[in-house]
Amino acid sequence: MVDYSRWKDIEISDDEDETHPNIDTPSLFRWRHQARIERMEEQKKEHEEFERKRVEHEKKLKEARQKLEEAKKQGLDMSELSKALKNLEKEEEEINKKANELKLKDKVTPWNVDTISKPGFDKTVLNVAPKRPKDEDLPEEEREKKMKEFVKEHEKELKQYGMFKRYDDSKRFLQEHPHLVGDNTANYLVIWCINLQMEGKEKLMEHVAHQCICMQYILELAKQLDVDPRACVGQFFTRIQIADAEYKTAFDDELRAFKERIRKRADEKIQEAIKEQEEEERKARLGPGGLDPVEVFESLPQELKTCFETQNIPLLQETIAKMPESEAVYHMKRCVDSGLWVPSANEGKGGDGEGSTEDAEKEEDQYAAVGGDA
Repeated sequence: MVDYSRWKDIEISDDEDETHPNIDTPSLFRWRHQARIERMEEQKKEHEEFERKRVEHEKKLKEARQKLEEAKKQGLDMSELSKALKNLEKEEEEINKKANELKLKDKVTPWNVDTISKPGFDKTVLNVAPKRPKDEDLPEEEREKKMKEFVKEHEKELKQYGMFKRYDDSKRFLQEHPHLVGDNTANYLVIWCINLQMEGKEKLMEHVAHQCICMQYILELAKQLDVDPRACVGQFFTRIQIADAEYKTAFDDELRAFKERIRKRADEKIQEAIKEQEEEERKARLGPGGLDPVEVFESLPQELKTCFETQNIPLLQETIAKMPESEAVYHMKRCVDSGLWVPSANEGKGGDGEGSTEDAEKEEDQYAAVGGDA
């Protein structure tokens, strides 16, 4: 049955009732209207202030519960946090009480000429999914910066999503955390998969890879429909759970190919890391002339290699004496530049530092052997 009680107490228009002839009627009408406008403004401010306090209190209550949960997991003292939470819950009761009072006050407030024709809807709302964000139009540097900020702020939630096993859990989590639905999450999961494979955690990599493909399917669906990816979360998980054989096969094939790409990329990065390490080691062992002692040693004739391996100076002198002078000077200079042999202090005063076969033969204290590991 329709409730007509609100229509009984409508305030009439300011200029509809009769006034005494001696009263300035226009002024009275203006006073009445002004008083009603001020009354409505006060009521509006009261609602706005209450809403602000309610939102602020909900935020504090949520933070208090999160802190209490974290303290419980870490085994910390929860007495102060529990006390603060109880106080906030008491405040919540007062806020709910105030909300009921405001509702009652609104209900008993009579309609008037300014409110009776107030539209029931201020805007038309169509159930249309929002358009996709155009982040791909951003410069590379800007996208990279946003990615780093996103990961720094949401890494804990990203890892939590990556560890889910059931479709329903993933769906509920993404719907509760819609800010995670996007390219940044997919990119983070790809990098995480590569790192897990490099660490030898292949089983965990395969699990996270499944979550990554789910996110990529959501993004692809959003791209096809040209809508915001957040609007496709429910649609994807519903479809994958009741998928026909063709759709499920396509999903599994994509997942299998993705894991192979991850393994290949992880192997490449390991090889790159090994090469970088070898290059750093090579640079660290370069001699005073900028030559690598390992490379120089490998380039020596076998008879000179034997001299260096045994660190036999007399044998070195004998071997050099048998070699053509130009060849002997060439090899000895490379040995000095690579640090295989270090000239003595007296040799350092010789000028050009190239020396000769006679120099090597005359004084064996001109050179000191350096290491035998070459």
